[in-house]
Amino acid sequence: MHDPGPAFRALHHPGNPFVLANAWDIGSARMLAAMGAQALATSSSAYAFTLGLPDGGITRDQALAHAQDLVAATPLPVSGDFEDGFGEDPDTVAETVRLAAEIGLAGISIEDNPAPPGAPYDRALAIERIRAASAAARALPRDFVLVARADGILNGHYGMEEATARLHGFDEAGADCLYAPIPPSFEDLEKICAMTDKPVNALASGPFASYTRDDFARIGVARISLGGALARAAQRRVMDAFSEIMEDGSFAMLKKTVPGAKVDEMLRQYMV
Repeated sequence: MHDPGPAFRALHHPGNPFVLANAWDIGSARMLAAMGAQALATSSSAYAFTLGLPDGGITRDQALAHAQDLVAATPLPVSGDFEDGFGEDPDTVAETVRLAAEIGLAGISIEDNPAPPGAPYDRALAIERIRAASAAARALPRDFVLVARADGILNGHYGMEEATARLHGFDEAGADCLYAPIPPSFEDLEKICAMTDKPVNALASGPFASYTRDDFARIGVARISLGGALARAAQRRVMDAFSEIMEDGSFAMLKKTVPGAKVDEMLRQYMV
């Protein structure tokens, strides 16, 4: 099997971030690749939506099958948004790493809490989970980029002090990249970048969507994820257009679409 790990790892340069484009199906993956994406990622929330499920509602088997579809969709490396590794036990997380590598993923991210609204795992357990994931990744026959996430700020369970302590622990446990989605301020994100030599991932969503790639580069970010934001942007267009149809009887927003021929052209680039 082709090893996507080295090419993916090589994209991670603190101060020169690449955009990790989160797709939610084969079509969106191929469109993003045709538009110049350097790497793709799954989005647990965006994929769950395609199944009519809330974020956190998919199983490991579903996540793996979906990720495998995206791996096959384009030549780009793909990282998996694999929630908490689909189990509390460190051995389960390690097995998730091995399964992710088997289907051709270039890496995965592991959160420190079960699916919302679950409270975060105890810090010691959270670190042990990353240690097990790192050991599994290093035992693989190919390269694999492991991202450790401290999600308590995003989910309202803890603040910067606890996030920093967890990130330090994840760093020492062998994570390749560190990630605390949506810290309290941009300055806090800069502090996270300054506390480690490892690449730091930032999420361009919510208040952080107001910053530019140059802004993220200035503070030392290595990677910018879009999470479910692109999918939610598409959902916003559906809501706006259909609301106008239902409330006003107007179809005007349907004139503001991409030509089908243009989409077909992008998709054909990656058809076998």
